[in-house]
Amino acid sequence: MQSFTDPTGLTGPSGTPGTSIPSNPSGPPGSTASSGPAGTARHTGPTAAPDRPVAAGRSPAGDSLPVVAGAATAIAGVGAVLALADIGSPLRAPFTLFFLLVAPACAVGAALRGLDPLSRSVVAAGGAVAVDMLVAQAMLALHAWTVRGGVAVIAAVSLLLFLLAHVRRHRGRAAKSRAS
Repeated sequence: MQSFTDPTGLTGPSGTPGTSIPSNPSGPPGSTASSGPAGTARHTGPTAAPDRPVAAGRSPAGDSLPVVAGAATAIAGVGAVLALADIGSPLRAPFTLFFLLVAPACAVGAALRGLDPLSRSVVAAGGAVAVDMLVAQAMLALHAWTVRGGVAVIAAVSLLLFLLAHVRRHRGRAAKSRAS
């Protein structure tokens, strides 16, 4: 029978905070279980692969963030291209919708560097919906609504917000360097 005393690996063998370290490992190096009393297995916490050590305070899942960001950028870009080129594809609607939500959200999020991550993501999502609605309302009021035009305007507004955030951040750094 196998028992796991702490599946999260947050407490040591005596119940104190820390990583469990087996006193007599019975498996190969890097294994996560050791032989306990009466042949039961005891969880020893996550271990790093021998060829790739985990930095202190960083989980292996943190390494996947750039991959996810790149995939999201690619999906949004494909959605914009499919809409602007008027290509008929089953992926056009979901990818374009993804672009219409993610592009302004990232632009608004770039302008909100001072907030904590959760607040920043909530405000960015709300800002993205607001930007999309304002663009749609303005284009409908001007009788200029087209899907291609809407995607182009959202791309332009998002790019403008990104550039404004970059310029503001660059001016703040320049002012700090001149003051010191």
